[in-house]
Amino acid sequence: QVQLVESGGGLVQPGGSLTLSCTASRSFFNFIGMGWGRQVPGKERELVGTLTSGGSTNYARSVEGRFTISRDDSNNTLYLQMSGLKPEDTAEYYCYTVDRLMMHSWGKGTLVTVSS
Repeated sequence: QVQLVESGGGLVQPGGSLTLSCTASRSFFNFIGMGWGRQVPGKERELVGTLTSGGSTNYARSVEGRFTISRDDSNNTLYLQMSGLKPEDTAEYYCYTVDRLMMHSWGKGTLVTVSS
């Protein structure tokens, strides 16, 4: 099973930007999809965005136009670029992958706090 490690979370002011990284323990070659989710205590985890092996992206309506998912295969890293951050974006952010057997793997998360 792949190990995923997120980084880049922190405190940012409203309107600011932040880029999260997710490094995988092995190549993305065998994954059919990957992406990011987020969770606030007491609420269910929600999908933020997805990236297919073919390069297609899809985003939650709440972040579309502000968040961008990309990947760097040379270092097995997935990114989430966030701009125009709002207090309601405050959450623990998790990356995930889906392999050809439809097995989902999740990282342990990185906390993003949007506050003045």
